[in-house]
Amino acid sequence: MIRASLRRIPWARTAYAHALSTLERIVPLPAPRYIQGTPAIDDGGHGAFYRLTAETLGSAAVSPETKDFVIGVLSRLTPIEELELQQLKMRAGLEKFGAHWRHASLLTLLSAASYFIQPDNYLEIGVRRGYSAAVVAAMCPSSNIYGFDLWVEDYVDVPNPGPDFVRGELVRAGHQGTATLVSGDSRSTVPKFLAGHPDLFFDMITIDGVKSIRGAAFDFAHALPRLKVGGVVAYDDLPVKPLLRRVWNRLVCDDDRFVSWEFLDGNMGVAGAIRVKE
Repeated sequence: MIRASLRRIPWARTAYAHALSTLERIVPLPAPRYIQGTPAIDDGGHGAFYRLTAETLGSAAVSPETKDFVIGVLSRLTPIEELELQQLKMRAGLEKFGAHWRHASLLTLLSAASYFIQPDNYLEIGVRRGYSAAVVAAMCPSSNIYGFDLWVEDYVDVPNPGPDFVRGELVRAGHQGTATLVSGDSRSTVPKFLAGHPDLFFDMITIDGVKSIRGAAFDFAHALPRLKVGGVVAYDDLPVKPLLRRVWNRLVCDDDRFVSWEFLDGNMGVAGAIRVKE
């Protein structure tokens, strides 16, 4: 009550934001507890000779072919202005710059990763209307999708209908696998779910939920130990929420279990990493 009242006072609101920013810079981050014997993605026995590299993943994420695929998937989903703008932007960029257009988004990164990995199990924290999951589903129809979200009504001023709507969107994208969608705060639902499925590991993970340092770090700490060796983790909104870079750097880039790739341009950007060892 007092905090809500203070936020209505300009100077108090500024002071509160500054204090919160300072706290997020210094608060300790939870550390992932990695699991001995983590399985690796089946690479057909070629791992000793070559593997998916971060630059290969990034190259595919910015390619015209990947953008064309994503446009096609979005065109199959329930029409909404947000989707139409995304498609318009990609079509305009391709028309003007062709193959020279170096642009990536969470959707193109997931499309590229899905193409290379062909995931059996995909984990997504922060599902919203299901755009990202639909891209994975379209590329790999038989994949098993596990999604966690609060499904906040009108999130970022866009209707957010909930899990039943998302299931319908996945069907529109061609999904034929199972879709396990869990409602609630990921900081409690994800660890509870994983504790009940100790043998479940994921080929791909997207973390796009809570946009606070502590909240994002908890999502990473719970999810990363369940990423298979050779699997990909994707992360969005680094330019929009610069403080989140602390989480990405500390828990992924500074850990030699991963090799990473980023696309950053102004207020746009996405990051991805490949787990290269147990």
